[in-house]
Amino acid sequence: MSAGEIRVPINSDQDIVLARQKGRTLANEAGFSAVDSTLIATAISELARNIVSYAKKGEIILQPLRNSHGTGISIVASDNGPGIPDIRLALRDGFSTSGSLGLGLPGVRRLVDEFQIVSSIGQGTVVKVTKWRPDHRED
Repeated sequence: MSAGEIRVPINSDQDIVLARQKGRTLANEAGFSAVDSTLIATAISELARNIVSYAKKGEIILQPLRNSHGTGISIVASDNGPGIPDIRLALRDGFSTSGSLGLGLPGVRRLVDEFQIVSSIGQGTVVKVTKWRPDHRED
């Protein structure tokens, strides 16, 4: 476990709430604005909801970042679920296999600055996202 890393096992709706709270706290501690803290919490909530809905269990790992890019938060959502058959389709707005009205993966991608997804059928999915604090971003 890296310094400052927070691991939240995701097995139920209560775990989604806990992961969201921990993410918001970490964002506040890192100096994110109230709006950006909410965006981070929302992304965590969506990623955790996908774990519960599709894989039943998994993990969210939160990590504060500080480097030449500035200050940020890394969020990794991982599971050993069924995997995503068509990632391109899953990243299209309005696509849902669950019939939900949530933001889904396209919404998460819009909320963050960096987005990566790796999924293997029968082996699970890992989504890595990063949100940088805008006042420290180098453009």
